[in-house]
Amino acid sequence: MSKVGEFEALRPLLFSIAYRILGSVAEAEDAVQEAWLRYDGSSTRPASAKAYLSATVTRISIDVLRSARVRREEYTGPWFPEPLLSDPYEDPARATELADSVSMAALLLLERLSPLERAVFVLREVFGFGFDEIAAAVDRSEAACRQLVVRARRHMAAGRPRFAADRQERQELASRFFEALKDGDVGALRNLLAADAQLVGDGGGKAPQLARAVVGAENVARLLASVVPRLARVEVSFEPHEINGQPGAVYRDRDGRVLQTLVLDVLDGRIQTIRTVLNPDKLGHMGPVADAWEITRELKRAPRQGS
Repeated sequence: MSKVGEFEALRPLLFSIAYRILGSVAEAEDAVQEAWLRYDGSSTRPASAKAYLSATVTRISIDVLRSARVRREEYTGPWFPEPLLSDPYEDPARATELADSVSMAALLLLERLSPLERAVFVLREVFGFGFDEIAAAVDRSEAACRQLVVRARRHMAAGRPRFAADRQERQELASRFFEALKDGDVGALRNLLAADAQLVGDGGGKAPQLARAVVGAENVARLLASVVPRLARVEVSFEPHEINGQPGAVYRDRDGRVLQTLVLDVLDGRIQTIRTVLNPDKLGHMGPVADAWEITRELKRAPRQGS
């Protein structure tokens, strides 16, 4: 097989590795492209294209993450990963690990790890690489990599919920949630939310966002029930869509441009956290992006129902 053919066959795997290390679609795509340039520019053909390219994209992603950490510390408001509509890589033997590791909640937990811990954890726990391959990728001994995985597992286990919902339960709850959202039904929304539910938004200072997280089922239900019908009056609509392997929705303006994404975290039969991403820099990979500020101004001009 040609170099191009080998690379294209491995591209989904390489992207999935990079995205889980970086939490950014754009940065993951750049890392994959840089891995190709190094592979194409190499004068020698590696014994295993998979091993070479996986190691290369891992090292690139670690370097990018180290510099990105500084920017994320200075980020305006809560920082969330870029929403991913579908994971291009599939491996039936590791379907559970792949699904569990791409959720917003899991990616935010991964933010607690050092770049090296994160890379080693992703390669071992998500993709099942051998410690010999991981050691070569991150330029550490196998013993050191084993220690890094143990530390990473401990951090991840401490932050994971004990009773996460299964896929069917999540989808059924999400279906009821979006029906109640369309109707602006405060009571129905409240009954689907955990008592301490949170609504948190990521605008990055580049789009209207909540001043702080909205906490409590009653507060979250009332806010959602008041905002969504008003958005409909300025022809903003939402379409339920799985995002990062979780129930969610994509909001679009009247011209079909992406306004925001919304993702639901379900725990113990209730919606625990609702995360929205409005930062236009994080939505561009999904298509043309709406002007959230203009929609906000239009909302203020629009007559209220009954007026």
